[in-house]
Amino acid sequence: MESPHGAPRGIAVTAEDFGLEGPRGWAFRGVRIDAEPGALIAVEGPSGSGRTCLLLALTGRMRPTAGHAAVGRMRLPKQMSAVRRVSALGPVPGVTDLDPALTVREQIHERALLQRRFGGSLRSLMRPRSERRQSTERRVEDALAAAGLDLDALSKGPRTSVRDLERLEALRLSVALALIGEPRLLGVDDVDLKLSDAERAEAWDLLRSVAESGTTVVAVCSEAPEGAVVVSTVPAADGPDEEETAETAGAEHCGETEETEETKETKGAADAFAETGRA
Repeated sequence: MESPHGAPRGIAVTAEDFGLEGPRGWAFRGVRIDAEPGALIAVEGPSGSGRTCLLLALTGRMRPTAGHAAVGRMRLPKQMSAVRRVSALGPVPGVTDLDPALTVREQIHERALLQRRFGGSLRSLMRPRSERRQSTERRVEDALAAAGLDLDALSKGPRTSVRDLERLEALRLSVALALIGEPRLLGVDDVDLKLSDAERAEAWDLLRSVAESGTTVVAVCSEAPEGAVVVSTVPAADGPDEEETAETAGAEHCGETEETEETKETKGAADAFAETGRA
């Protein structure tokens, strides 16, 4: 995927000693990243280790408290709003959930309307309505193709209810919705959650394809695939006690108890938003 001037749309992501601490401890800390534009960055770690918080911090949705990071030439946390303008979120539980009451067609139409109304520059809003509609339709078609989502192949076609989608289909839809805005940085949470081995391979093939087209991808997972830029949210430790303390601090920061992995990640993101301030 390239810009009109032929330059890669992807954007470099770097970080050094990057961390986020809240009233109840560290969500993550000591993170280092050095990824080129168009890279597939896999944020690897166990549930409760601050994976979602790191994803949200790198996309400008959560304010870090230690170290420094940059998305292209934009520094975090000073230029969070600028980073948000060039990034988009795919599935992030509790943040960008799909609406189960809508059909797939309605969900796409809703996002397309929002993109047409709020996603462009002031200059683009002054173009003729028909021209803006055609541009939006092109973006939707390109996004669906990039996400590998064939609407006609769904159980009821475009009229399929969002609540009836399989996990991999829902992932593809969420990615397509994010790509409508033509972001330079895409964030995806829980890539390998509740997927079979075959489905997990398909999910990584999808994100690898998006990255190869030029868009830099940051994806949260429990196990990174081959060829990805791997970032661990588990800090290096000199011994078992130190590692256990670090993981416990992250869990307490996100307010976690003994729940399912999906619920823990959702609560972690929600609590961290409340504690650090959602931008």
